[in-house]
Parts: sequence; C-alpha cells; structure tokens
Amino acid sequence: MKYSDIDPRKNAFIFELDNVLYPEKDYLYQVYYLFTSFLEYTELINAKDATNLMINTYLSEGADAVFDRLKDELEIDEKYRYNFNHLNKTAKLPLKLLLHQEMLNLLQEIVIDRKKIFIVTNGDPGQQLNKIKQAEWNGLEPYLICYFANETAPKPGTDSIDLLIKDHNLQRRNMIMIGNSEIDAQCAEASGIDYMSAESNESSKSITITN
Repeated sequence: MKYSDIDPRKNAFIFELDNVLYPEKDYLYQVYYLFTSFLEYTELINAKDATNLMINTYLSEGADAVFDRLKDELEIDEKYRYNFNHLNKTAKLPLKLLLHQEMLNLLQEIVIDRKKIFIVTNGDPGQQLNKIKQAEWNGLEPYLICYFANETAPKPGTDSIDLLIKDHNLQRRNMIMIGNSEIDAQCAEASGIDYMSAESNESSKSITITN
C-alpha cells in the first residue's frame, strides 16, 4: 500500500493495530516465551518445548486455545491461567514491536502531509495500550490518536468512529479506514467511510526469540 494510491482528499486515516500496523504474533510469541520461562522456573518444564507447543496451538487453533492446550498436554495447574492472562495484558517484552515497513512509510507520509492518524483497535484496552507502548514508532508517537473500541462498543459497532468524528470535527467523506478483516470492512461501511485492506505480509518483519 502506497500513500500515492490513496485519494488525496482524504485527511483522516483510521488504522486497526493488530496485523495491520504490526504482526500480532510478534507480541504473542514473546508473551509465550516469558510465560514458559516462568513455568520452567516454577514447574521445571522445558521452556523451549512449551513455547513451541503454544506457538503451534496459536497457528492451528487460535490464541484462545493456547493455555488450555498447554494445560492438557503438560498438565499445567489451572492456577496459572491467572498468571498467563495477566502477562498477556502487562508483559514487558524483550524486543520492541516493529511496524510493517510499508505501514511505517505510509504513516510517515501522512504526517509529512499534515493529516490525522487514528488507531481504533478492538480487544482488551489494557492489552492494546501495552502493545502500543512497546511498539517502535520511529518518532511518530505525537501524531497518533488512539481509541479503544471496547470502551464503547467493539467494531463493527461504530461508537468509537462516531466519537472520534465528533471529537475532531471530521467529515466522513474525507476519512478512510485501513484494516485487515471483515469486521473492519463492516465497521467502515456502517460508519459511512471508505475502506482499504492493509494486505499485511506478516512474514515481512518477524522476530525470533531463542531460549
């Protein structure tokens, strides 16, 4: 996606965070690494094998199945679910979250052109804020305006979009949403604003953690 491909009349850009601006797995895999390192210390499990199990479960069954699979396969006590959920929201990551290069380029060009950037993201607000704080924004932080959709109504609900339009006195015809899912597309349509798919390549900027 290039800035030059977007209608120059657009003056406000709305982005989802996960798998649009950066690969979500780069956050989750580091959480898995930290959690299994903790379990290796407390339960004497093999952290590398446990991390691989969590990653494979995420890839095949999704993030919601990860702890249950770990619990069943390695007989992890249910009491550790709290630790895992807490870590998911508050983890201090070993490595910064890196933006997709094409998205970084796009954000920088939007800033140069003095247009507005919004992040409207679904998910737990605390967790999403933790991700935002640990991303490498390359100096773009002052230009980002963030709305956590779950504080009003998760997308495809339009409450957060309606709120930012009111807060910043925007015209819907001059806005565009850039996302990666049917939920984002439905939200844009219901909000009466244009939509573009990010078409992110998650392998373009992946991270590696070794035990």
